Amino acid sequence: MILGLTPRPNPLLLLAQRVHHAGSPSHSHLLRWLMSLGGLGIFAVAIVDSSVIPLPLPGSTDLLLLLLTAHRGTTVVSAVWLAACAFLGSMVGGYLTWSAGRKGGEVTLERYVPRHLLGRVTGWVEHHGVWSVALAAILPPPIPLTPFLLAAGALKVPRTPFLIAYGAARMTRYGLLAWLGITYGRHFVRVWENTLAGWTSTILWVYASLVAAGILYGIWKFRRGSANRPSSKQPASEPA
Repeated sequence: MILGLTPRPNPLLLLAQRVHHAGSPSHSHLLRWLMSLGGLGIFAVAIVDSSVIPLPLPGSTDLLLLLLTAHRGTTVVSAVWLAACAFLGSMVGGYLTWSAGRKGGEVTLERYVPRHLLGRVTGWVEHHGVWSVALAAILPPPIPLTPFLLAAGALKVPRTPFLIAYGAARMTRYGLLAWLGITYGRHFVRVWENTLAGWTSTILWVYASLVAAGILYGIWKFRRGSANRPSSKQPASEPA
């Protein structure tokens, strides 16, 4: 204790302790695992979140960034680091998705973009170019992101303008979310603690199961599409 001031307790640590005393030890272990994900975890989630692999909850990177900045938001440096990890992961996933659209063309669009969205997405990208990508990258769900990334690649949007527009939008988005986590994170944790503390383990396990199922389904779909893709090489004609 310095100058008679007592240290302020971490609200997420209090939540983990209450869940631990209220139920089985696995509850607190699961919550501690969530809090220990840090930059590496949000980097990995952001890659998947910007790829063709479906996640069960749109905006999973946003939610994880808010949770982690609420826990680690005592300093601006830690929040900036988490936002940077989300940004870098999203850039990797977004570039891979753009590349898949560029290589696969219309076939990839038809495989991964729902029919009711395909015409509108391609029309927006054709008429507005990188601005359509930036808009989809900065707006929250239910605005879809992956269809715009694929369409930008399939419609030959140049790589450098694409990366600049997409990167500026994602940097703005994650910077704003990190600020919200620092400013309102403790209030969010208190609401969670008062309303959902008893369901923490169930919610996390269900979500983790859905994420795993979504990743496995996406990998299966991608491999199936690659296996069914006709070979670009034509067989040599037999001599008469």
